[in-house]
Amino acid sequence: MLSITSSPIRTLLRAALVSFFIISLAACSSLSPRDPVKIDLVGIEPLPGEGLEMRFSVKLRVQNPNDSAIDYNGIALDLEVNDQPLASGVSDQSGQVPRFGEAVISVPVTISAFSAMRQAMGASRFQPGQGLPYELSGKFAGGLFGTSRFSDSGTLTWPDPNRLAP
Repeated sequence: MLSITSSPIRTLLRAALVSFFIISLAACSSLSPRDPVKIDLVGIEPLPGEGLEMRFSVKLRVQNPNDSAIDYNGIALDLEVNDQPLASGVSDQSGQVPRFGEAVISVPVTISAFSAMRQAMGASRFQPGQGLPYELSGKFAGGLFGTSRFSDSGTLTWPDPNRLAP
């Protein structure tokens, strides 16, 4: 029977623990804090849908205020309006947002008929010119530690039809 007190096994165990400790420190140093990315909605284009669903291509301008590029290999996106889910989408596209740079990314989203009806009923209590709160959230998938989450919120203000020029 082997004993841990024997010199070669103890030396090997000690070397393995030191190596694990050094690798752990190196992994933690790569997790430096990052500033959040800034997301702006820059366009919505219709896409063909099926049945009662509506589909759109949402174009996002992504600004990266960090000193390192964001490499992504997949995107997920959720949109809530008036505190109710409206649209969601995913894309397996890959790319890079350069350091201190920006990129425009398109993500296909789907709006179910049920979500559209729920939004129409909820929006009926708002007056023209009054805003509807929205929240956009999602993530860029980038591997084990490279996922970057984002969010944006604000108010969608519907124009007052009485103030529109003829």
